[in-house]
Amino acid sequence: MSLPIVCIAGPTAAGKSASTLALAADWPIEIINVDSATIYRGMDIGTAKPSPEERELIPHHLLDIRDPAESYSAAAFRDDALRLIDEILARGRIPLLCGGTMLYYKALREGLDDLPRADPALRAQIDAQAREQGWPALHRELAMVDPRTAARLAPNDSQRIQRAVEIYRLTGTPMSELLAKRPAREDDKRLRYLTISLEPSDRLALHERIRQRYMAMVQAGLVEEVARLHRRPDLHAGLPSVRCVGYRQLWDYLDGATSLDEAIERAVAATRQLAKRQLTWLRSQPDRMVVDCLAGDAADQVRQLAGPIWRQDFRAR
Repeated sequence: MSLPIVCIAGPTAAGKSASTLALAADWPIEIINVDSATIYRGMDIGTAKPSPEERELIPHHLLDIRDPAESYSAAAFRDDALRLIDEILARGRIPLLCGGTMLYYKALREGLDDLPRADPALRAQIDAQAREQGWPALHRELAMVDPRTAARLAPNDSQRIQRAVEIYRLTGTPMSELLAKRPAREDDKRLRYLTISLEPSDRLALHERIRQRYMAMVQAGLVEEVARLHRRPDLHAGLPSVRCVGYRQLWDYLDGATSLDEAIERAVAATRQLAKRQLTWLRSQPDRMVVDCLAGDAADQVRQLAGPIWRQDFRAR
C-alpha cells in the first residue's frame, strides 16, 4: 500500500507558512521546501524564507543549500526530496512538502524526461547572447527551430527559453520533438502525493496581498540585500538566482537601467504573473484539495484536511 505524502502548494503570498505552523501544533512534521529561490544563501528577505524561530520550531530542509553563483535543477530536487522523505520517515516523523515551485512538484510526481543535462559553458554563451540582444531575440531564434515550444513561452521567459535553446544546440532536435518521443513512465507506487492547494477566491485581493508583502520586504531591507549580491563580481543577471522574481528587477535598478520606483512596480507585476502561472498549473491537477487562501480560517481548514490523511498511517503526538 502506498504511503501518503501531503503537499501544501499555492501561489506566492498564499499563506503556506501559516498552514505549516498550524500543522506543527498537532503532528511531528518536517518540511521539505519546494522552492527554487529559498535554496540560495544570502537571499532571505526577498524569498520570504522561514524565520529562525520557525526553523527552531519545525525542522526545514533544502534551505540555504546553494551559493547564488551555483545552480540547482529539478532533477537534483527530486533526488534530494526522495532521500529526505526516507530519512524523515526513518526518524518516525512526517514529511511535508511545502512551496510554490511547480516544476519541482512535477518532477517529483511525474518523474523526469530523458533530456540532455545542462551544459554550463553553453548556458554561459546563451546568457551572453541574451545580454547583448535581449531574450525576445532568443525567443525569435527558438521560434525558427522549435515553433511549438516557442508558442507556449513568453518572449521574456528567460529560464525556459534558455533551456529550449540549449537543448536544440546540444542535440540538433527541437525540445518539443524530444518530449513527444519520451517513453512511457512506470509510476512509483511506493508514495502517493496528495496536494492541498491554497487558492484565492478573489484574484484582485491576492494581487493586493502580493503588493503589500513586497513593499514590506523593501521596508525590511530587500534593496540592501540585493545590493550585497550586486557587489559580488562573480554574480550576473544571467544566473538563476539573480533571475528570481523580485530580485532581477532590483538588479536592473542597481545597474542604472530603471528608477527604484519603476523597479518595485515591475517586481510586483512579475510576482503577480508568477502567481498566475502557479495557479494555472495547480488548476490542471484534478485531484487537488482546494482551500481558499483568503479565508480567515484557511490554516485550520488545512489541518482538517491533513489530519485524516495522516491518522491512517501516522500516530499523532
